[in-house]
Amino acid sequence: MALLTVEAIAVTVTVELVSNGLLRRPTLHGSPLLSVFLLPARQNERVNYRLFELINASAGRIDGIDDVMEFAATWLVYLIFAASAVPVAVSLHRRRTRPVLELGVALVLAFAAATALAHLNSQLRPFQSHHVHQLIPHDPGVSLPSDHATAAFTLAFGVYAFLNHRWGVILGTAALTVGAARVWVGVHYPGDILAAAAIAGLAVMAVTVGSHRQRGRTRSPSAAR
Repeated sequence: MALLTVEAIAVTVTVELVSNGLLRRPTLHGSPLLSVFLLPARQNERVNYRLFELINASAGRIDGIDDVMEFAATWLVYLIFAASAVPVAVSLHRRRTRPVLELGVALVLAFAAATALAHLNSQLRPFQSHHVHQLIPHDPGVSLPSDHATAAFTLAFGVYAFLNHRWGVILGTAALTVGAARVWVGVHYPGDILAAAAIAGLAVMAVTVGSHRQRGRTRSPSAAR
């Protein structure tokens, strides 16, 4: 699910770029994800800002929508944490601790990767470099990646992969809402959200692969007997 969701986001981004003349029709082995990430640096910045403008331009027009987006950008991630506690509690009640530990490891890996990426780039937040519709207060600083989106997507992907598919889909929808809202309110670029989703997906995939290998090693001696 993690890779498919990241790929779906990339498809949407790529279609928007092609329709606006900012990107040629993708030919990189048919992968829109590669097409987005392999853009030259300057074009990447231009595309990122153009997509930001398309979303943020609608902010500040309808109070009701703005209120929903402000709530989603600020508080929805905490509701995602709270909601993820339900499948976690069910798993623990059934004495299935391994999936819960796997989710915890994925969160640690994702935040470690996000922190490293934040220290390796100097991309400022949109409101520091451009005139934007900023709907919520936020301290200046590095924009890439979004911590809110990293947490939301890691929980969604992790719950889907390790605990419960249905809850994972619900949390995934909420994570997409968090990402869109962070752009809408003017504190993140779309690229920040895409990077967060990619980090989350890779973290969950790494834990999944590691867990499968460990289980294979555990079963090998018993199989040999």
